[in-house]
Order: sequence, then structure tokens, then C-alpha cells
Amino acid sequence: MPLPRLSLVVALALAAAPVLPAADPVAITPVPPGAVQRIAAVQVRVAPDHRDWTYRLGEPARFKVTVTADNEPVEGVVISYTTGRETRPATTKTALVPPDGLLLDGGTLTEPGFLRCTVTADVAGKTWKGVATAAFEPEKIKPTQTDPADFDDFWQKGREELAKVPMEAKLTLLPDACTDTVNVYHVSFRNISPEWMTVKGRIYGIYCEPKKPGQYPALLRVPGAGIRPYAGDRGTAAQGVITLEIGIHGIPVNLGQEVYDQVYAAGMMGYWHFNLDDRESFYYRRVYLGCLRANDFLTSRDNWDGRTLVVAGGSQGGQLSIVTAALDPRVTALAVTHPAGCDLTGDLHGRAGGWPRLFQQWNPPAPSLHATPAKIATTAYYDTVNFARRLKVPGYYNWGYNDDVCPPTSMYAAYNVITAPKSLGLTLELAHSYTPEQGTSTQAWVVKFLGLQ
Repeated sequence: MPLPRLSLVVALALAAAPVLPAADPVAITPVPPGAVQRIAAVQVRVAPDHRDWTYRLGEPARFKVTVTADNEPVEGVVISYTTGRETRPATTKTALVPPDGLLLDGGTLTEPGFLRCTVTADVAGKTWKGVATAAFEPEKIKPTQTDPADFDDFWQKGREELAKVPMEAKLTLLPDACTDTVNVYHVSFRNISPEWMTVKGRIYGIYCEPKKPGQYPALLRVPGAGIRPYAGDRGTAAQGVITLEIGIHGIPVNLGQEVYDQVYAAGMMGYWHFNLDDRESFYYRRVYLGCLRANDFLTSRDNWDGRTLVVAGGSQGGQLSIVTAALDPRVTALAVTHPAGCDLTGDLHGRAGGWPRLFQQWNPPAPSLHATPAKIATTAYYDTVNFARRLKVPGYYNWGYNDDVCPPTSMYAAYNVITAPKSLGLTLELAHSYTPEQGTSTQAWVVKFLGLQ
């Protein structure tokens, strides 16, 4: 019995470029009794007509669109699509995709930046999405953010304030998390907090160290956005490193996920804009200085080698990695994945600003996020761009062109001002997510820098 044609029966499973979860099998038309039902993975593929996804200014970009299942064209699919600068509003159009694919005109740019083509297709009642983003001389993107004259003085004052706070470190061994070669601890230590508080603020994390006596390099892992538990980095510790993975919200990191969900819902939602109109009390001031206090803890350990300290993280953690490496001369290298907080004023200049997109003027935000002069001024002291300017140590950076959370324009605005040794690994098709290959690449760079086997 021949298999049914894909134009007749398609069951949706996992798409290669998914935005919606997989669904139960759905037939476009009824399957006759005894017929073989076709189970297929639907893919909406979008690709620029340059293999490196990169163009010269003024050069036209075109995007090839195909809709397939089992690597065969799905017939009769009408797509909806937009083309335009990343994150900016664009007119939605429709088109029929022929079996051999459809070529869309994406236009061009006359200034450095990115053009994005977003395609959706409805197949058997489900919506599938494909995205591709064309780069136009991204190495020439410049930040819109200002660099305050008193930036360094502001953060020197913060460091001096932190230095007056006793560490008061507490370590609790987690026997069930320990291995034959690594001890694992839940740790906490003091951070800056208002003097009127009777309960002093702390930073919590998971600390891992080799059981074998010796002197080891140190690795600080800083977190992405949100509130969650952490398990620590036992794998790298087993290779001969003392590692610390921290949370930033001043609560223990070894509780159940439900606790963090409730804390977030009860008052932490949108913490990234708390007190944005005051540079002294903005939420991230305590966070940035807390990362330095985490380094105070690591470098106070008797088994630290006294020389090597690496900081690593992705998204908000990429932001915190750049900030920490710029503020702390003890840091000797950093590894960064799709950093957040870059060029926060970009949206005020008609282009993509970095997460958390504080000033999305074309999509009116809540009144608390209106771009007041005070809020704009505060961002200059916390923008990843201005810390990137001050980096002096080598770093490895990684991101994708399709990132819709930390747009590539914003990340390049930070990367391009770095004068320290740097290398960039591009996972072109990647949105704001992680792949095994990307993780392997970043970890390999860290391992090599640390001189591990």
C-alpha cells in the first residue's frame, strides 16, 4: 500500500525550528480504515541567500523559504511573513510556497545592522515558525549609550562600600550532592544592604571543590534572568577547579522550584526595572556588587591558586560576566553567551536595544517604564556596553543572529567596543537558546584557558 501524500495526511511532531510545542498527531483529512497514517516532522526553513548570512551595506538580501515534512515539500501551504529590521514593527504579508521553495525579497540596509525574515505556516491546525536574520557589516555597529564622566568614580564608591561589609561566609556540606572526588556546599556571604535593615542581605550559591588537597584555579558562574535553584558545577570541579554558581536575589538556592515561582509571583516580577530612576538604589547595583563579593569568597579559599579566576554566564549571566570582569581586577578571563543589558538605549534611537528592552517605544510599556530622563541616565551606569569598554582580559563570546531576546545589534554594540583580546563564536541560526555544540565550544574555551586536561 503506498504511503499517503503529505498534502493529504500530516501528523505534527517536533519541528526543527520550533516555537510551539509538539502536538498529538492530527490528520488533515480523515484516514480510511486500514490506511497507513503518515507521521511527519514539519519544518519551516528560512535561509538568507548568502551562506555566511552576512552582506555589505546596500546589498540586497533574499530569503529562501521551504516547508517540508520527512524532507519532502508540504503542498499548498500559505505562509505569513514579515521582513524588516530586528524587533521593529513590520507589515505582515502572505504567499503560497511552491514545492521547490519561495524566494522572498528582504530589502537592504544602508547602515550597519540586521534584517530579519519571520515566517509562520499553519499546517493541520497548528502554527510553525521559521526565522533567519541577515547581518549588514555588524562589526561596524556602534552603541547609542553614553559613557558618563563619573562612571568609574560611581563604581569605585560601590567597591569601597562593599569592602566595609564583613563577608561572614557560611558553608553547609550537601552530602547527597558530593561525589568521590568533589565536595559540594550550599554557601552564603554578606552583600551590601541598606543600613536600616535589621536582616543583612546575603548572596547564596553552590560551591564545589576537589577533595584532593592542592591549589586550584577558580570559576564563577553567574545566572541568567529569573529565580530558580542551582546545582553547582561539579563537572568542572572534578577536573581540578574550585567553582561557585550563585543566585542574585538574596535567597537560598537549594529550595524547590515552587518556592521560587511563588517568590517571583509575589513581588519579583520585573525586578530588572525596580528603582530604575535612581542609580543608587537600582536593583542591579546590589547584584553587580554581589558578584564581586562572590569573587571575594572564591579568592579567600585556601585552595585557590592565587592567580586564575574566570567568570562565565549566558544572557543576564553574560551581562554579569562582562560587568564582573570589568569591575574586578582579579578576574583573568570571561566566557559569555548572548549577553543581556547591551545598549539599553537602542530603542530610543530606532533600533534594537538589549534585554530587558526597557524603552520599547513602538510597543508602549507600562507607565513605570516610560523613558524619563532619570531612567535613561541610570541605564548609562549599568549598561553592559560601558563595562565592555573597560575590559582588559581575554574573553570568548557566543550568540546567534536569530536571537529575539538579546538582539544581535545590541550584542555587537558591546562587542565592538571591547579592546581586550576577544574571540566570537557564531551559531547563526540560534535564537535565545542553547545547543550542545554551543555549550561544548564555550566549555572547551574555559577548559583550555584554565589549563585543564
